[in-house]
Amino acid sequence: MQSSLSITALIYLASSFISLSFFLTLLLRYKRLHLGPAFIGAAFTQSTFFLGITLLDPFTQQKHLEHSSQIISQIWLIESIQLGLWLFALVLATQRLCSNSLPKILRISAYTLSIAIPGLALSNLLSDYLEDIQLQALQWSSIVFSVFCFLSLEQLYRNLPHNRPLRVICLGLGLIFIFDALIYAHNLINHELNQSLWQARASVSCIALAFTTVALLFLRDNQLHQVNLRFSRSVVFYSTSLTISGALLLLLGAGGYYVEFNEASWSSVIFSAIAATSTIAIVLLFSSSQIRQGINVFINKHLFNYKYDYRNEWLKLIDLLSLPTEHKQCGDIAISAAADLFRCKSSALWLVQDRQLVAAEQQGLNPTLKLENIELDSAFAKTLAQGWVFAPSANQKQMCQYNDQLPDHVEEIDHCWLIMPLLVEGTLNGFILLAEPQSNERPNWEDLDLAKTVGRQIASYISRHEQSELLSEARQFEAVNRLSAFLMHDLKNLIAQQSLVVKNAEKHKDNPAFVEDAISTISNSVERMNTLLRKLKQNEPEQIQSIKLKTLILDAVRRCQKSLPTPSLSNIDPDISIKADFDSLVMVFTHLIHNAQDATSDQGFIDIYYQNDNEYALVIIEDNGEGMSNEFIRHKLFRAFESTKAGKGMGVGVFQAKEYIESIGGHIDVKSQVGEGTTFTLSIPTA
Repeated sequence: MQSSLSITALIYLASSFISLSFFLTLLLRYKRLHLGPAFIGAAFTQSTFFLGITLLDPFTQQKHLEHSSQIISQIWLIESIQLGLWLFALVLATQRLCSNSLPKILRISAYTLSIAIPGLALSNLLSDYLEDIQLQALQWSSIVFSVFCFLSLEQLYRNLPHNRPLRVICLGLGLIFIFDALIYAHNLINHELNQSLWQARASVSCIALAFTTVALLFLRDNQLHQVNLRFSRSVVFYSTSLTISGALLLLLGAGGYYVEFNEASWSSVIFSAIAATSTIAIVLLFSSSQIRQGINVFINKHLFNYKYDYRNEWLKLIDLLSLPTEHKQCGDIAISAAADLFRCKSSALWLVQDRQLVAAEQQGLNPTLKLENIELDSAFAKTLAQGWVFAPSANQKQMCQYNDQLPDHVEEIDHCWLIMPLLVEGTLNGFILLAEPQSNERPNWEDLDLAKTVGRQIASYISRHEQSELLSEARQFEAVNRLSAFLMHDLKNLIAQQSLVVKNAEKHKDNPAFVEDAISTISNSVERMNTLLRKLKQNEPEQIQSIKLKTLILDAVRRCQKSLPTPSLSNIDPDISIKADFDSLVMVFTHLIHNAQDATSDQGFIDIYYQNDNEYALVIIEDNGEGMSNEFIRHKLFRAFESTKAGKGMGVGVFQAKEYIESIGGHIDVKSQVGEGTTFTLSIPTA
């Protein structure tokens, strides 16, 4: 019997220490859990109860415990105090934290029992007037307390605002109260206090409280989600109170009978193994951050489920935002995507314009409701810019702390559920309002966290469309500017021809050859200007036709004869033909020859010759002028408005030449060296 004394005392002493650790953990996280002082007091009383059983050591002081009225009355008193305080704390917690608490009649009954039964036990200890029935009173009152406590825990678990730490506490305490009800029901039937079951009770309390304490230590404060208990993804679990209670009672009942039939020594072995394992696990937990992270991941994967299937929801969102659409439709798609993700029937979009948040789109809202603009320097807009998600229908104070900043016309919207900011690189671009959720659930922290992420994604989507629209406008202006530059470039060449005629007219006006050449030059200029005007009107497409390459190059050389050095032509096959627009291709060669003349001294040379390359005709224009650096060729030569002529050229000739040669299926290669000259090789498809 002495051995039994030491085992029972050891088990309940260990339970007292673990219960004290649970109390200290609750005290440490008091402000974050919002459980109230009664809950903390109940946890401390539970530790005191285990210590009291250790000191009483009831199974060794009297062989026939049922005849020891003093011991029974003491157990009844401390048991009723700790269970009564737990019941009082749990009912109070459901009333404070849950939108749907216990019915009023049950709350009044629970408060009455939590005061009346400890008072009755105390009076019995002082007067012994219930000596004949105090064992049955202990058992019945403990069963009633355990059932009421379990009902309160179930209500708290189902209706609390989806707080993971509190749900872990509910699971741990629920296991303890279920086992309490089991052992007292067994003892009531057998008219005894079974020693083995009481030892098992302490072991179950150790396991449950150790699990709860460890979970509270490593669960992060921001892990507040709507969760559903499950064993793993591959197991279908029906989370009803009947299934949970029945499964746990069957499991614990079988375990209790196993301990009873194998005598107390087996329970000692089991407890010792559990105690040693728990001690090692706690030491490892506090010493290894890797183990803590692993436990965290395991619980997230196998104990909790999330409100949203994030993978599927995110893929649906990305697919919707990736659909090709016009800029004017992107706002409608954005609010549709947000409303679909959060299952809301109504939505609206405000975007930043001219220092205001302007109502841009709406779906499903009352058409008679006027959505007003909001100043960007208002308190509401500034709070949105900090990333705050407004939850007008939330019932948690932390979520509602800025709701007084909501504009009046927003508060008038029926069933306004969530307002998410649209932020791009920390800048507020607008916000989306969601209303009339299909499930009528109040938003929780999981909704708010998801809204922040979705808001950034939608903001990037809208911003990308706005930038695309601005880029399209910029490209239109760029096209106009480029056309103007090309016109000026062609006009500059025409003016240069006319200026040369005017310059020599006074000196050679009596020379018939000069007059004839001047008339030819003017006629050529008029023809080129008419051709240019026709193309600008887009009434006449380019005339792609088969052209003799030599004829085309001779025309370009003739146009450049009046500048030095005069280009030389050699080795051009007269039978080679190409398909192109005559005027456009002549202009390409003219630009390149003029550029070579500008870069070469009058005593230099410009050679033009031909090579055959199967399906391409290679026209090489080579000079010994100033040349160009490799960096200029790679980064600037074929870009519009880049030139080496230091203010004399517009930098569009080579760009225009490259664009046209590539448009007919050819390409241009350039080799150059500063101070030695440049070689242009034009590869043109043959006809």
